Amino acid sequence: MSPATLDEKMMRRALALARRGEGRVEPNPMVGCVIVRGDRVIGEGWHRRFGGPHAEIDALRRCTGSPRGATCYVTLEPCCHHGKTPPCTDALIAAGVRRVVAAMRDPFPRVAGGGLKALGRAGIRVDVGLLAEEAAVINAPFLKWVVTGRPWVILKWAQSLDGKIAPRDGASRWITSAASRREAHLLRGRVDAVMVGIGTVLSDDPMLTCRDAPTRRTAARVVLDSRLRTPLRSKLVRTSRRIPTLIFTSVAAPAARRRALESAGCEIVTLRGSKHGLSLTQLLDELGQCGMTNVMVEGGGRLLGACFDAGLADEVVAFVAPRLIGGAAAPGPLDGRGVASMSGAHLLRMLKCRPCGPDQMWRARLK
Repeated sequence: MSPATLDEKMMRRALALARRGEGRVEPNPMVGCVIVRGDRVIGEGWHRRFGGPHAEIDALRRCTGSPRGATCYVTLEPCCHHGKTPPCTDALIAAGVRRVVAAMRDPFPRVAGGGLKALGRAGIRVDVGLLAEEAAVINAPFLKWVVTGRPWVILKWAQSLDGKIAPRDGASRWITSAASRREAHLLRGRVDAVMVGIGTVLSDDPMLTCRDAPTRRTAARVVLDSRLRTPLRSKLVRTSRRIPTLIFTSVAAPAARRRALESAGCEIVTLRGSKHGLSLTQLLDELGQCGMTNVMVEGGGRLLGACFDAGLADEVVAFVAPRLIGGAAAPGPLDGRGVASMSGAHLLRMLKCRPCGPDQMWRARLK
C-alpha cells in the first residue's frame, strides 16, 4: 500500500470513529484518532463524552505497542490548552510520535493553529488538510458555533407526497409511519434543543422528547410564544421541572402569565420584535450563548417558513409519506414569503434519501 493510500485509509477510519461521539460530546467537536506504526494500527480512539479524554488521549491509552516513532491520524488539530483535560499536544510529544496528520485546523480561538505549531516546535512532522471537507461536514455544527456563536439549524417536518403537513382540519397525526417517527425521535436524541411555535403547542400538545429511540442527550424544548399562550396544563409545562423548557416571548406578554409559567418550572426569555414576529436571530444568539451547537425546528409551517425566509436554516430533514391530502387549505411545511422566482430557489447540497418503512427520509444541507 502506498503512503498516500495508507494515509487516506487511516483518516477515513478516524472520521468513522469521530462520528461515534455524536450527541455525547457537544458543545465539543467530534474527533477520532488512529495511531499507526509502519502499516499496522496500534491504537485508536475517539472523544466519547463531554468532559472526558480527547480522542488522542483515548487512542494513546489503548495502544497495543509503543507509539514512539508512530504516525497519529486525527480529524481535528490537537488542542494545546488546558480545559477540562490537559493539552493533547503535550501527550503526543511525550509519547514520541514521529508524525501527526490532521484533517483540519481547529478554529477555536484557544487552539487556532497553536496545536500544530507546538508539535512542529517539538520536531514532529505535521501534515494538515487530508479529507478536510469530510471532517468539516462531521463538525459543521461545532464550526458554525465557534465562528458565529449560533447553533446549527435543522428544519424537520413530515409531509404527504403532495407536500402537505396536515389536512385542512390541522390534525397532523399521523402522516408518516412508526418507522419514520422512530427516526425523528433518534434525531431528537442527538440535538441540544427542539423548537416549535405556539401553534404546534396549542394544536398537538407535544412532549418533544426522545421516547422511541436510544437517547444520547436530553434536548431542551424551545417554544416561540409572543403572548405566553402556552397552557399551564400542557405536557411541556407539566414536565418542565424534569426537562428544560424555554419559552421565548415578547415584552408585551402578560406579566401574570410569565410568573405562572416560571413558577411551573419554565424559563422565560424576552426577545425583541422584528418585522415578521419575534427576532429569530436574537433567539439563536441566546441559544448559542447557552452552549447549544445544534437545534431542530419541528414546526409548525409558520416557524419553519420564517427560518427558511430569514436564511437561518442549515439543514433539512423531510419525511415523505406515500399519501395524498390535497386542498388549497391544507398547510405546507414552509409557510412564509418563499422565493419570488425559480432563480431564487435554494439548491440543496449533499442530498441523501433512504426508506423509513413505507416512507422516504430526505436529508440535505442548504449552504
